[in-house]
Amino acid sequence: MDFSPITPDLFIGKTPSSVNYNYMRELGVKLVINMRVEYRPRKDFHPDPIQFLWLPTFDSPLIPISIRALHRGAKTALETIQAGGKVYTHCAGGVHRGVAMGACILIAQGYDPHAAMQLIKDKRPVADPFAFYIHPRILKFASQWTD
Repeated sequence: MDFSPITPDLFIGKTPSSVNYNYMRELGVKLVINMRVEYRPRKDFHPDPIQFLWLPTFDSPLIPISIRALHRGAKTALETIQAGGKVYTHCAGGVHRGVAMGACILIAQGYDPHAAMQLIKDKRPVADPFAFYIHPRILKFASQWTD
């Protein structure tokens, strides 16, 4: 399983398979945010299933990530974290879309946008929150976050 712990309650990585769910549960993950348009979340048949939030987005400079989706993900993540759970956010490679969502979660927790992006880059070197089409979405989210 390819993922990086960013903070004690936030993980960012590649798409987990259903065989990874028990390990994620052991880590305390209560919410998985899937940012992939091309891959629906696989069901968790455990008696205490992990919650999934599917926010289908494209990894393309031509189709920006929806600020509304980023708000929805951050709000749901905050609720999960405040209830004592941990959050795993992902896209195909854990480089752009999942990283953008992770940065927005950190911003919603009070991080400065640039500090959030740098923390993710430091903890997950493959991450690229500074990509020319990802960075502006994170900053726009930060300018609109009021929850």
